[in-house]
Formats: sequence, C-alpha cells, structure tokens
Amino acid sequence: MTQRLTNGAARRLFLHRHALLDAPSQGGGLLSLITRLGFVQVDSVTTVERAHHMILHARRTSYRPADLPPLLERDRTLFEHWTHDASVIPTEFLPHWRLRFARDRVSLERRWSNWRRPGYMDEIANVARRIETDGPCRSDDFADRSSGKTGDGWWDWHPSKTALEYLWRCGDLAVSRRDAFRKVYDLAANVYPPHTTPLDEAATVDWACNAALDRLGFATHGELSAFWALISPAEAREWVSAARARGEIEQIEVESADGSWRSHFARPGTVQAAHALPDAPGMIRVLSPFDPALRDRKRALRLFGFDYRIEIFVPAARRKYGYYVFPLLEGDRLIGRIDTAANRASGTLHVTAFWPEPAVRMGAGRRARLESALNRTARFAGLTGVTFAEGWQRASV
Repeated sequence: MTQRLTNGAARRLFLHRHALLDAPSQGGGLLSLITRLGFVQVDSVTTVERAHHMILHARRTSYRPADLPPLLERDRTLFEHWTHDASVIPTEFLPHWRLRFARDRVSLERRWSNWRRPGYMDEIANVARRIETDGPCRSDDFADRSSGKTGDGWWDWHPSKTALEYLWRCGDLAVSRRDAFRKVYDLAANVYPPHTTPLDEAATVDWACNAALDRLGFATHGELSAFWALISPAEAREWVSAARARGEIEQIEVESADGSWRSHFARPGTVQAAHALPDAPGMIRVLSPFDPALRDRKRALRLFGFDYRIEIFVPAARRKYGYYVFPLLEGDRLIGRIDTAANRASGTLHVTAFWPEPAVRMGAGRRARLESALNRTARFAGLTGVTFAEGWQRASV
C-alpha cells in the first residue's frame, strides 16, 4: 500500500530540509548552512538587502553581509556559478559542475550559431589572453569595440562582456570576487582547486538526483532535474527508475494544500520521519522572493497554497502587489506578503503595505511577531527602526 504524507507533515519536512524548521540561532557555521541548502541564489536588487543575504539571514539572525565574502574570496570554500540562476555553491560540489561546463559550451555554441557576428571567436581568444596577461578583469575594463546591437541574445552586451560570460559559463574563467556587485573574472586555475579525477556523466547524474532528493525530502523526477539544473528530465527519470528497482527510493502520496494528493518519490522511512518532526518555531520570518523554499513557485502553491509572483518586470499600473514584495513565513505557514524597503535617507525600514493571506487573522500576538520580524530585518540592513505608511494594513486580495 502506498504511504501517504499529510500536508502539515509535508510542509514541516520541506522546511526542515531548507533549514527553516530550526530556531534561527541553531545550527553550525555559514558554510555548513549553505551546504545544507545546496546553493544560494545571487541577485542584485537591494530594496532592503540583496537576495543572498536575505536568504541567509532568514535562517541565522546573527548573519551579516560581511560574513559571506571571505568564504568566496579568501577561503574559496564557495564558488559562484549557475544552477537555475547565478548562485553561490559549495566548492566541494565543483567536480560535478565540470559536466555543466561541458554542456554549456555545446549549448551556447548551438545558440550562437543563429545570431553570432563575424569574429566572435577572435574576441573570446582576445579576452582570455588579456586576463592571462594582465590578471583579473571586469567587463568595464574592456572597451566596446562594436557598433550597434543585433537585438537578439547575448550580443546585446558588448562583445567583451559576451566573451567573459561565455568563458565563465564554460569553466575557463571563474568569478574571483565582486566589486560593487560587478563580477571580477580570473583564470579558473587561479580560483578553483586543481582538477581531480574527472567524473563521468553517470556519476554526476547519480549525485545530482541523490543530493536534490536529500534537500527536497520528496520530489517528482522533474523536480529532481530542476533542482540543480545540471541534468535533463530524461536523465532524472532514468535515475528514478533504477533507484526504485534497487529499493533506494519508493513512491509515496503527498497531500497538497487544497486536499488533493500527488505522487512523489522519497527514501524509505521518509513518511514516518516527517510525521515525527516537531512544530516550526512560531516566529515570523521575512523571506527573499528568491528564497530556495520558494524558488519552485508551483511547489510552493501545492504545499502552502501560496500563489507568489515577483512583479519587478510587470508595469506598475498592472501590479497586484508591488515591485518587490517579500513573503512572510510564520511557523510552517506562509501568512502574507509585505511591501517594504530601506529608506537610507531616514535610516529606517519603511513599510508601504502588508497583505495577509485570506485565512490569516491579525490579532495582537501576530502583530507583535510581525513587528519583531521587521525590527530584526531593519537591524540586519543597518537601519535604526521601522516606519509605516498610512493604511499599510491591507485586506486580503
């Protein structure tokens, strides 16, 4: 008989794997936290703080932005590359990115064949020689030797920027550091540890599926493929079939927030372990729109009944909520979203609007927890307090 995982237990298990079931003062160091998550997405928007810093602060309230660069730039225990988007990733996972480097080289060449301009390979060679001779460079260290744009693809960047990104995506260059959030590129050999024995594709597929399942708790084959964005859905499907045959995983039913059930794969014993997990801390946490627990919007909707869309690229007149609205997690429930930003001139965190989810009631206790969360966020962002716009408490939408 197929085992069933109730929605409440599924939420707790998922949050546990994403380090959101712990009290934020618990756990080990920063590297161990990022390793537990698998990666942390990097983003430049700074309405309060950048996404990667918000992600880490939601789990460790003592975290400050200055804590991350030493792991990337001094210790080299993290590196920056691509998962579903630009991310910081534990360097111990780097051998598996060799497959990504090789596949990106092929896919980018294929994409470029339709719109590349004459001489693009010469530009790539010139950029590589420049860095080998002169050392680390940013894209703005290169003069734009091109006039005009194609309007399609990477060549909307100047050619040197395109070459830098190509060489980075293919593993020939690495991001050595960031200056004012601009990538500084260096030869990969100067940043990454020496190559170990190359892994074959099967080894990386096996690692990617196992490591994704460990971080998701339960997953479909599509979710396993999408977690790292290292392997194809077909490879994940084949792995699932073989792992089931070996008895390493089993099929379970997981209850969605709407009461429906959906098939997933999990390790034996997952259902029992999930139902034994403790309740989440009752505190409210301000999550980044790019938090790994929300990266898969469809999964968030199924598990939490939370329909979230970032509206940065939506014209202002058509936005339902706001430019950059933060989800709020209380315990194991997503209770609403808040439009807030740092006002550096006044040194405060300013709240424009808060929309609770339809079933959420804002009693005195929850209001106090929300104020505590906002004050923690303000301190984290180097601000001295919180201000509120008139009429900031909105009705559910």
